[in-house]
Amino acid sequence: MKLHLAALMAAASIGAMTLASPAFAQVTLKIWSIDGVDRVGIADTFSKEFDEANDDIVVEYRAVPFDDLVQETLRAFATGNAPDIVSFDNPDFALFSSRGAMLDITDRVANSSVIKEANYFEGPLNSVKWDGKLFGIPKYTDTIGVFYNKDLFAKAGITEPPKTWAQLAEYAEKLTDPANNVYGVTFSARAGEEGTFQFLPIIQMSGGGYDKVNTEGAAQVLDLWKGLIDKGYASRDVLSLGQWDSTGVFNSGNAAMAISGPWEVDRMSEDAKFDWGVALLPTITEGGERSSALGGFDWGIMSTTQHPDEAFRALEYFAAQDNRIFEEFGSIPARSDIDLPVTGNEKKDAALKVFLDQLQYAQPRGPHPEWQKISKAIYDAEQAALTGQMSSMDALNQAQATIDGILGK
Repeated sequence: MKLHLAALMAAASIGAMTLASPAFAQVTLKIWSIDGVDRVGIADTFSKEFDEANDDIVVEYRAVPFDDLVQETLRAFATGNAPDIVSFDNPDFALFSSRGAMLDITDRVANSSVIKEANYFEGPLNSVKWDGKLFGIPKYTDTIGVFYNKDLFAKAGITEPPKTWAQLAEYAEKLTDPANNVYGVTFSARAGEEGTFQFLPIIQMSGGGYDKVNTEGAAQVLDLWKGLIDKGYASRDVLSLGQWDSTGVFNSGNAAMAISGPWEVDRMSEDAKFDWGVALLPTITEGGERSSALGGFDWGIMSTTQHPDEAFRALEYFAAQDNRIFEEFGSIPARSDIDLPVTGNEKKDAALKVFLDQLQYAQPRGPHPEWQKISKAIYDAEQAALTGQMSSMDALNQAQATIDGILGK
């Protein structure tokens, strides 16, 4: 009896050990991005799917706020705690590539049946290149335009969207309705990358760039924007609101125009209780130079990863889902080989057409390894001018001096 019981107990013990022990070793991949902080996005969705589809890999996904991502990753890299995969805003990629923090995937991409360099638009692809080598792949691309409330335009007797920044300011005055809590326009001029994202195109329209910011045209538009705030045609909240929250003011019917991008189209289609449209960014002069921001994020594998093969498998999975990102997330694939779907929603399809047109004029932020410092000089100048701490030109001259120092001029 005792021998029989002992045998049963031994057999049960062996069975329990067998159930508790995996049949193979599992690799853990740590993936960081901003998606999932405020809403479900590309990175958190695809990371979860990749985890579920691969029994030999466990994905630990972390959502990091936009303003913290670069510094958090730099600290993690310096202390040996970096993620395996990270998704950066495209101008920040050069900072990490130039420091040897990203894995060179040139040969892996050349041998991949999923990822092909030739399929990507030139601008986004250039953001993941450094010293002639490939250190990542574009995640998506985007740009900005002007959303406008057609119902409020009609009520004010305005028949078409603004063509110049001066005209936008004139429209904003006519469209502002304090009695109904409606501002003429909303945008993001916050002290952060979103502020630079919306203001750099003005600098570029005026013949400047990230290395030449103190142009007459840029100062003129800053003066116009300051007037919008001072006169109450735009809320003072634009100095602190990010693009998502700023455009939310438009969606709720409390602003007649908004400067924002295609990531808003789905939310607007659901939330906006009025007729709306999208137009190209205004120019400084009638028929003048056009520009727009080149937005979007990139995927990359950090050079400290202990699992480069598994990490590249994840990148291939993400790239294979690019045909889903417009319909599911409102983002534009950074690829020329993907035809965006016709949704059948007249407003959404018309908006997408405008944003695709605007992408023709989009120019990159940088790329430069010190982009974070350059961007700070730009948004600090914007803040100083819009809050009245300095004149627009003095603020831009100060930014130029800072940038010259960064570039070693």
